[in-house]
Amino acid sequence: MFEEFYGLKGKPFQLTPDPAFFYRSITHRKALSYLGYGLAQGEGFIVITGEVGSGKSTLVAHLVDTVDPEQLTVGQAYTGKLDSEDIVHIVAQGFGLAVEGMDKTSTLTEIEAFLHEEAREGRRCLLVVDEAQNLSVSALEELRMLSNFQLGNHPLLQTLLLGQPEFRKTLQTDASLEQLRQRVIAAHHLDAMQEEELEPYMTHRLTQVGWNGLPSFEPDVFHKLYRASGGIPRRINQIANRLLLQGALEEQSHIEGEMLDIVLDDMKSEKSAEDVNGEQTPVWESANQPAAQLDPKLVEDLLTERDAKIAELQEAVLQLASQQKADEEVMQTVRENDELRQKIARIEAKMFEQERTIRQTLTMLIEWIEAEMDESQAA
Repeated sequence: MFEEFYGLKGKPFQLTPDPAFFYRSITHRKALSYLGYGLAQGEGFIVITGEVGSGKSTLVAHLVDTVDPEQLTVGQAYTGKLDSEDIVHIVAQGFGLAVEGMDKTSTLTEIEAFLHEEAREGRRCLLVVDEAQNLSVSALEELRMLSNFQLGNHPLLQTLLLGQPEFRKTLQTDASLEQLRQRVIAAHHLDAMQEEELEPYMTHRLTQVGWNGLPSFEPDVFHKLYRASGGIPRRINQIANRLLLQGALEEQSHIEGEMLDIVLDDMKSEKSAEDVNGEQTPVWESANQPAAQLDPKLVEDLLTERDAKIAELQEAVLQLASQQKADEEVMQTVRENDELRQKIARIEAKMFEQERTIRQTLTMLIEWIEAEMDESQAA
């Protein structure tokens, strides 16, 4: 509704991840740097954590959008409460392998064969695992075992783990995950955006759908919206959607702070939740209260699309140009080794033939000399 009123070509604050709306905040730039470093290593695990709605999925959608499928194959694993056998099947399905009905051993064989085939075709494989906090320790250990697949000294699979803050804590403190910790080559926790980033974030998203300055915003709108959202992108999007809808309903071309106050009050009354003591606890705090008072778990309850959108596109690749060169060099070495082995085999065959010819010649020569000696003795 408000899109038509403001002359926009689409929804600027949709909740589903779209690479076109990716905004390079400070924390997301850091995440890209860590991803770039990790992917350049070509092995082990990369870990990205963050609060619900912090932009993990949009970050991944942006990176996957830059992937050259001729250089990198990305598999997406959407997880729940899985054990070691379940995760093997999820990984296989994430790479498009038909393993339904197969046992764990057969499925592992299919995965390894697929990884070898991709390597022979000159492609690396990246597995993106979402909601890693839901995985059991045995499932995480199975992922570690999958990282052992190699072609010579070249690792065949790299894994990107995405999770909420509790996964970060588990990974850091669980003694049984020590071997997995040793294989983490890059990790980053997505923080909330800084307050000065909120206005350019909103402007960026509006621009993607043809915003020409309508509506305009009072400066205090951004300050109040930041305090209400805590700088979490998905919360910003939820409030901004309601704010633009309110502006369209009131036919306002200029959005003021008072209008945001009305929206926040409406959301607070609509989305209140009872705490364990039965008291009414507002989910959306007033724009005049500190953002730190927001309860992320209660905010999560508001995300009506969250469960349906768990299958969002996940994390992938940065600084691919330099990595492509490294991959090409590795595969060129593999090809050269294959050619060398073939040349050695041909040389060995020629040497065998030459040796046989020499032996035959020596045998004939010896027989001839012996015959000559016998004739001389007879004379």
